[in-house]
Amino acid sequence: MSVPTELLGVREVAGPDDMHELGRAIGRALEPGDVVVLTGPLGAGKTTLTRGIGEGLGIRGPVQSPTFVIARTHPSLVGGTPLVHVDAYRLGAAVELDDLDIDVAGSAVIVEWGRGVAEYLADTWWEIEIDRHLGGRGVDNACGEIAVHTVELDADAPRTVTISRRP
Repeated sequence: MSVPTELLGVREVAGPDDMHELGRAIGRALEPGDVVVLTGPLGAGKTTLTRGIGEGLGIRGPVQSPTFVIARTHPSLVGGTPLVHVDAYRLGAAVELDDLDIDVAGSAVIVEWGRGVAEYLADTWWEIEIDRHLGGRGVDNACGEIAVHTVELDADAPRTVTISRRP
């Protein structure tokens, strides 16, 4: 797995269009056997990033969240690497991935909610963490009183994206 140095590190992503473009750059760098673990809260942009990755790979879409089917395979339209998009959120254990019969060696595999799962798929993997900034306040005084929280799922709000190689 060859991770381009310019993709590694922490970056601020301004909105969905930039998240999609980051995904395209990652998709262009992926090869068969690459595993990408996406971590972030609901609404962080994991599926938007994956859509961009799919476009960068030249796959047949549309890329949608695989929440209910757990895994979805997208073949290449350009004779390149297919994309396997997995949602590990509902898996009870990492060994359940074996039941999915994923062609890791011949595909680029994106695993949403996959922390603690990737080591069962590959010796090394990309880890991408997306942090969505939330509105509201937490503990806000010396007495430890908790203020009311408000959560804003603003698709246009900036995200912090950290890309690393593991282990």
